[in-house]
Amino acid sequence: MMNKICDPLSVFSQIRDNCVVAISGFNLATTPEYLISELYRRYNEFGHPKNIFIISDALPATPHRALDLIAETIYKDENQRFLRGILMPFLGFSPWLQKLVTDDRIEFYGWPIGITAYWFREVASGRPGLITKIGIDTFLDPRNEGGALNPAASKKMSCKISVINIENEEYLLYRAPKPDYALVRGTTADENGNLSMEDEGIRGTVLGIAQATKARPNQGTVIAQTRWLTRSFTINPRDVDVPGPLIDYVIISPREYHWQSGTIEYDPRISYRMVPPITEKLVKEIMKKPIVQYEKVIARRILTELIKLFKEKGSPVLVNLGIGIPALVSSVAAEENLMEYIITTIESGPWGGIALAGTNFGQVISPFALSTIPDMFSNFEGGIIDIASLGFLQVDRVGNVNPSILSDRIFGPGGFPVIAGGAPKTYFAGAFTAGQKKIDVVNNKLSIIHDGSPKFVDKVYKVIFSGPQAIKYEKEILYITERAVFRLTEKGLSLEEISPGVDIDKDILAKMEFSPTISSSLKQMDDRLFKEGKIGLRDDIV
Repeated sequence: MMNKICDPLSVFSQIRDNCVVAISGFNLATTPEYLISELYRRYNEFGHPKNIFIISDALPATPHRALDLIAETIYKDENQRFLRGILMPFLGFSPWLQKLVTDDRIEFYGWPIGITAYWFREVASGRPGLITKIGIDTFLDPRNEGGALNPAASKKMSCKISVINIENEEYLLYRAPKPDYALVRGTTADENGNLSMEDEGIRGTVLGIAQATKARPNQGTVIAQTRWLTRSFTINPRDVDVPGPLIDYVIISPREYHWQSGTIEYDPRISYRMVPPITEKLVKEIMKKPIVQYEKVIARRILTELIKLFKEKGSPVLVNLGIGIPALVSSVAAEENLMEYIITTIESGPWGGIALAGTNFGQVISPFALSTIPDMFSNFEGGIIDIASLGFLQVDRVGNVNPSILSDRIFGPGGFPVIAGGAPKTYFAGAFTAGQKKIDVVNNKLSIIHDGSPKFVDKVYKVIFSGPQAIKYEKEILYITERAVFRLTEKGLSLEEISPGVDIDKDILAKMEFSPTISSSLKQMDDRLFKEGKIGLRDDIV
């Protein structure tokens, strides 16, 4: 085999204008930051390549790093012709990409993470796209927005979603342009391009992106960023994540462009060279900030449902916990000594362990297994997991949920549609109202000192999860807040529980834009949820 180690100048001079570039990256995990920087430097110096379209399995950026740093420069240049559009699941950690999108300077298509990751595999297999039920009756449905999240995308429709019928059942077919080039990342490469990822915290979709780019017809070019170089065939075959024949060029990255995550350059616990035992002390170290008491009430209420499910199954519950308040469940479970009964999964691929937060989200300390992103999403879409708990921004009268998109805030869907759409039970969890508020827990009761604005609205801004579809497929859906618990029924939302210390008319119904039905068995939430310290949830099992 030939030596594939190259310098950026000789490689990026070959990239054509008007091309499609696939880039790996879940925040900074597996993000080839050095390659992104060098690609844009080539454009700045020579005006080429221009008008590129970028596809990613998640988001190769954090604020002021990687693609967000490039987007900032682009945004400030009214004559920029570097970027014409993006297909990405999430923009939450890239404020400058969001500005480009909201100002309609580039096309933006917001497919979910699981859809995009599996789309790479379908293209790699020579298929026209991805067929799935995920997205029906949501913003992804072509009878609505078709996944286009700004006017530029709605006009161009470079990425298309179609409704197809298979044995009288509706499905969606997701299609996008095949990548001409791929920028991916590993830890070590040998001289023949064999790529290992031993210091990366996740596997991501690196292999799928490389395969989709190399698939026929029109085989593309795969460029890999690595931190280290070794001699030919000195990497153990079991450790090769991407075989050399799928890699065209290898570029060695400087240390400052190869961080494990948003705030961590290198931690041996993230590369799993060290796997510490999960203890309450470790959880507190990772969490750092104390949990707000009313948010802890919500996390505990979710945990009671997991305990209930464990008792029904008689075996550990497999759960996906989303960002925000649901992510607190693992720390509360550790505090209550319940980790052996609950197996958590994170969309980036880890099984078990304690998930990091913020721009480090996607990384986990002490997991017991590590899947690729598409493999992990099979567990979600196929309903292999028992339950999911996810956050929400808005909920409407028929149970539709919008987790992340407003007119001035386009984060994208992330992994939400696939996880919520595939799980047999989904418990949406979050504060009852939005914006600034002051809520305390006093004498084991909720005390609402200053309240926010409604999150339970007449109609959500974007339908990311369809309540009617959940009813059609008989899924169990709860909406858990610090003051009320609702259940989705054929008639819409039903109020099932209220917190001690709240007034149902003043604190709940008056803060909603619609009237839910009131359950005939309406009850008060468990008093223990509002207590300080451990509350003995393990006793419910033992």
